[in-house]
Amino acid sequence: MPRTRTFIGIDIGEPLRLNVALLQQQLAQTGVTVKWVAPPSLHVTLLFLGEVDDRDLPAVCEVVQTVAAQEAPFPLGIAGLGAFPNPRRPKVLWSGITAGQESLQRLHAALEPPLLALGCYRQEDRAYTPHLTLGRIKSDSAAFRLTQELTRWRTWPGGSTQVDEILVFSSELERSGPVYQVLSRAPLRGQAQERTNSRHSTRPPRE
Repeated sequence: MPRTRTFIGIDIGEPLRLNVALLQQQLAQTGVTVKWVAPPSLHVTLLFLGEVDDRDLPAVCEVVQTVAAQEAPFPLGIAGLGAFPNPRRPKVLWSGITAGQESLQRLHAALEPPLLALGCYRQEDRAYTPHLTLGRIKSDSAAFRLTQELTRWRTWPGGSTQVDEILVFSSELERSGPVYQVLSRAPLRGQAQERTNSRHSTRPPRE
């Protein structure tokens, strides 16, 4: 059975994409060696499913449609520059979520149970922390130089956008980096007042 590397995420929109691309260019001018996420591929991950049997993809998309119908559109804001696992040993550069974090966590929590029931998702141990991945550091020398830049850009104002849909993506690994294609779009159709009593899970995305 053919399988497709699959994840569920949020597109950040063109204005935010341009702002992030400018930040990547400014950081690249420092001479650090970073494998940057290409601007067209920038997204916020909700859940990474890994290899999914193609026969299960329609069911995955149906789950996403059902969950999206219960959540209202929401603003998404990003700002700042940070690193995993920590600023002293940066391996992954990210920007934080300043608006929309609760909505992202709620969507993640709602998607987990039905996807676990389908057998299309493996639950992780760490807390889900919404973020926008900007790039990955490949060398220790680059990591050392980036430590100084993290302080400089710690309060970078990324901007905001309106989120009105969840996307199911395929991810094909190429030598130049992953290539994403949208498999399904699920509009957010819920009412804003319905969100106040929701609770969220604490599981993280993989990328």
